[in-house]
Amino acid sequence: MRTLTAVGHRGDPYRVRENTLPSIRSAFARGADAVEIDVRMTRDGVPVLLHDADLRRLWGYDVRLDEVTAPQLKELTGGGVPTLRDALMAAGAGRVMIDLPGASAESVRTVVGQVRECGARDRTYYCAGPGSMLAVRAADPGAEIALTWTTLSPPRRVLIDAVAPSFLNYRFGLVGPELVEALHRDGLLVSVWTPDTKRSMRAMLRAGVDSVTTNRMDVLAAVRAELGR
Repeated sequence: MRTLTAVGHRGDPYRVRENTLPSIRSAFARGADAVEIDVRMTRDGVPVLLHDADLRRLWGYDVRLDEVTAPQLKELTGGGVPTLRDALMAAGAGRVMIDLPGASAESVRTVVGQVRECGARDRTYYCAGPGSMLAVRAADPGAEIALTWTTLSPPRRVLIDAVAPSFLNYRFGLVGPELVEALHRDGLLVSVWTPDTKRSMRAMLRAGVDSVTTNRMDVLAAVRAELGR
């Protein structure tokens, strides 16, 4: 039986605010093998952890991230939004999946370069759609990639060859045993996001997926133990 990778979605967001250092640490404490984080750029080009383009939902400010500098962001949030560098340090030896919402080729190069500077390349992998992952592949020919795919129509072979992903990364509702078997035959691993109930997690593990990204790491840990994955 394949080994399952359990990934904390934005850390451990049901217990601690997402994409923060305490959330990252909480996910690992509850059994995560890796954490998924979202990385965007401040106005002055500093990679920080934030899923949304603005600060409204999490921090209560009607301000776009790309309108503030890193020092301004620190002041607004009381240091609550960590830099990528701080997040990589907080993860310790744990693996980190970096999602790149809204990334440009320039921001991808900055992120990949910082991962390298932090000595975290061997424990970091990347996920997002084709454009961002092509940029990652250009920036680091050896990077590990989970190509996010949102339809049941398979990626064209030319895209697979260009991105060279280890994983195809699907919303869990699209995935069943037949798809997993087909992708495994093609030499690809299967990652899913974000089943949060025992029923959906069991379905994914029984389908044979290789990685599950969830908001409820404690529940996944229990299901994983139950099914021996």
